[in-house]
Amino acid sequence: MGDTGRAPSAVPGQEPTPMPRLALYALAVCALAVVAAVVSFAAGMWLGIVWVLLAGLSSNMAWYYIRRARTEAARAAETA
Repeated sequence: MGDTGRAPSAVPGQEPTPMPRLALYALAVCALAVVAAVVSFAAGMWLGIVWVLLAGLSSNMAWYYIRRARTEAARAAETA
């Protein structure tokens, strides 16, 4: 779409956040899905299988974003 003319959001020399927000959101979704699965299975509903699948997906997403942030930080440390 092209350059919008805006300055980059990161301030030069500023330390990056230790963990990206998307990883934190994915961890929160994972924890809530696990709780929902436990409650669903305790109530005798098989719908808990969907919650287990959602927990697995969100935990993989959190792992991906955390690992990506670590590799970007390592790459930035190499170039600096």
